[in-house]
Amino acid sequence: MKVQGKMFIWLSVFVLAMAIVYGVWSKEPAGTTALFLAFGLCIMVGYYLAFTARRVDVGAQDDKEADVADDAGELGFFSPHSWQPLALGVGGALAFMGVVFGWWLLYFSTPIILIGLWGWVFEYYRGENQNQ
Repeated sequence: MKVQGKMFIWLSVFVLAMAIVYGVWSKEPAGTTALFLAFGLCIMVGYYLAFTARRVDVGAQDDKEADVADDAGELGFFSPHSWQPLALGVGGALAFMGVVFGWWLLYFSTPIILIGLWGWVFEYYRGENQNQ
């Protein structure tokens, strides 16, 4: 985590320098604002990673003598199968089509989105995948 934190902090220094150069040279407010916002995002992520690195164990990425296999392990639990993203995708597509064809389409897409969201949140509380 220390390496990633340092990388983001150095990236934020670079982005800040480029934002200043771009702002002085171009006098264009939209791009300058975007670069300053990118600086803010980089410094927030870098600070978070550097702050968190002090509280967690040293990882394999912080050891210069480590191999790639040293960082292997479980990354988390990922659902092997789920139909809920399909419902959310269909509901989202209908909702965005409501912008084109009329806001009345939201009356049909909102229940589909809510059913998909409800099913996704509670899919491991009932049925064959309970208590996984």
